[in-house]
Amino acid sequence: MRREGGIDYLMLSLVLVLVVIGIVALASASSDLAKSKLDDTSYYLSHQLIYGLGLGAVGFLFGLFFPYKNYKKAAPILLLFGIGILLLTFTPLGFTAGGATRWISLGLITVQPAEIIKVVLIIYLAALFSGEKSKRQTDLRRGFIPFIVVCGLISIILFAQRSTSSVFIIMAAAVAVYFVSGAKKKYLLYAVLLGAAAFAALVAFSPYRLERIKTFLEPTADQGASSYQITRALITIGSGGLWGVGFGNSLSKKYLPEGIGDSIFAIIAEEFGFVGATILILIFLILTLRGYLAAKHLNDPFGKLILIGFSTLIATQAFMHIGSISGIIPLTGVPLPFISYGGTALVTFMTMSGIMLNITRK
Repeated sequence: MRREGGIDYLMLSLVLVLVVIGIVALASASSDLAKSKLDDTSYYLSHQLIYGLGLGAVGFLFGLFFPYKNYKKAAPILLLFGIGILLLTFTPLGFTAGGATRWISLGLITVQPAEIIKVVLIIYLAALFSGEKSKRQTDLRRGFIPFIVVCGLISIILFAQRSTSSVFIIMAAAVAVYFVSGAKKKYLLYAVLLGAAAFAALVAFSPYRLERIKTFLEPTADQGASSYQITRALITIGSGGLWGVGFGNSLSKKYLPEGIGDSIFAIIAEEFGFVGATILILIFLILTLRGYLAAKHLNDPFGKLILIGFSTLIATQAFMHIGSISGIIPLTGVPLPFISYGGTALVTFMTMSGIMLNITRK
């Protein structure tokens, strides 16, 4: 057992290893793309180091040393802030890419508000359901209805941004927090049924979402964008064999769509093989279980629920990225935590990790 106030070095080591893997993988996956588009092989790597790793280190240290219990009183303000920046995507600051408006442009950098809302929503729900005397989690009016209203509002905004995958990730973590807090089973059932009904309606009236479902069921039926991406990704993963083709030797990175983002796991599997891909999956699994185990032994309900929420976020997003690019689930287009290109995502997950380590010190 660690003494109170000590760092969980296993959790810290796992996070650092994931960050290093991300930088190494990006260095290889991005070189050809940066050369062809910008005539600078190191552009994406440099951008990630400055705006992702650099700012992420600041967020990590802040999360590690700022007293996490102070977030409890500030939770409603943090939630309003998160929803506010989500809505900024519908203003002139909104930035569109790939047919979706999920970013806001702030001059030299773009920010993806969906990544930020992940953190603030978990903190808000942890604060809402951690009151030892209120027992909101078992109350319809003071617990279930606020949970549905807040989650529903955020989901509607994200669906409007065409960020369906973010809804699944965030809501999985939200339901986990609600469940662990002691919610009644019937309320959890109602929440899941409402979410399933809303998603079914969206798929029915959204051609691009319906196309991804069809592609998952019949990946070789056509050669649309999603079908092409998953077909090429599966070929890329398979070409890695047991030990891989070696770092920097990927041939698929020249034509695989979203090779530095939504498809980066396929590049890793090609260069480091089945062994390397399995080790990466095990790192995510151990990190998640470490978070859950720490939550189990924590006496503070607020910290416990944050650990549950953050651990579930990491696990769900990693599963959705790896599962979709491997053909296990429909293609979702989500970054791999700590690894895919994207400054906002890396800053978010590093800040999240700092907060988790802060909590486990207790």
